[in-house]
Amino acid sequence: MKNIKNKINIAQIGVGYWGPNLLRNFVLSSRFCVKKVIDLSEERQKFVNKHYPTIPVGNDVNIAFDDPDVEAVVIATPVSTHYELTLRAIKANKHVLVEKPMALNVDEINNIAREASARKVIAMVGHTFLFNQAVRYIKGLIDKNELGEIRYIYSQRLNLGRIRNDVDALWNLAPHDVSIIQYWLGDPNPGRVTRVGKDYVQPGIDDVVFVSIDYPKNVMAHIHVSWLDPQKVRRLTIVGSKKMVVYDDIAENKVSIFDKGIDPLAILGDNMDYDDPSSLQFNHRSGDVIMPRLEWQEPLKIEIDHFADCIRAGKECIAGPQHAAKVVEILSRV
Repeated sequence: MKNIKNKINIAQIGVGYWGPNLLRNFVLSSRFCVKKVIDLSEERQKFVNKHYPTIPVGNDVNIAFDDPDVEAVVIATPVSTHYELTLRAIKANKHVLVEKPMALNVDEINNIAREASARKVIAMVGHTFLFNQAVRYIKGLIDKNELGEIRYIYSQRLNLGRIRNDVDALWNLAPHDVSIIQYWLGDPNPGRVTRVGKDYVQPGIDDVVFVSIDYPKNVMAHIHVSWLDPQKVRRLTIVGSKKMVVYDDIAENKVSIFDKGIDPLAILGDNMDYDDPSSLQFNHRSGDVIMPRLEWQEPLKIEIDHFADCIRAGKECIAGPQHAAKVVEILSRV
């Protein structure tokens, strides 16, 4: 790897639901060295001791912040602790990779951005789908105008379980889809955002949520998330004026490009007038369906490589506070 003088020493805080995936990738990475792991749970400490016996494990977060050899901190803890732990890491002059969302409101994220900028450290949020090969491939199609004008996007992120009690289905699942849509559209500022949700299992914690977002250029997005659905679905559909795309994260062929659409077809009017709106008819176009072959890599591996590039090579972080704030701002409106 270029621009690497030595491995980046990290400490990871939290090895719960997503933490083991992070830890595995950091351990396997040639660019990082995991110096410490911290978790309050004795069970999770035993998990680390069993699978990674050479890594010191503790339950005191100060171990990560006070060690001068630790250059970066990885935070995979409950959402309510993200802001405090991220800020503490930054004030200890550590780079930070924190799981999504970076914080629960825009003011907190803006404060993280200011502190990180003042100390010249990287603050990055774990929007892993920005590093997904299929998501990036579709971004290329949009940027090259292969799809034409984007008309609308809709997503479904559904499953039966895992039900959480610290956040609702919106904050647990929708950050993925909002992040992807923002990335595809170039991080615009949306207009109206509306939400409908219901709490069936735990009072005050919505299990199913529908969100509608109005974007500039007459683009509409609709997001459906639920952890009470009979099928596991992770699918986004883009309808463009030229072509349409389905991204199915579960399917073997994750990207399907449909050369389909409805085009106005001018018909010669009674007055020899092609421009008379009343004389327009429509052509239903149905062409080929293309399923491109993608060279698959684990998105989390690409994500932590990007984190290393930002630290060592000064690469601009595509999942920094600016992107994190846009996602949280949209979710906070509803």
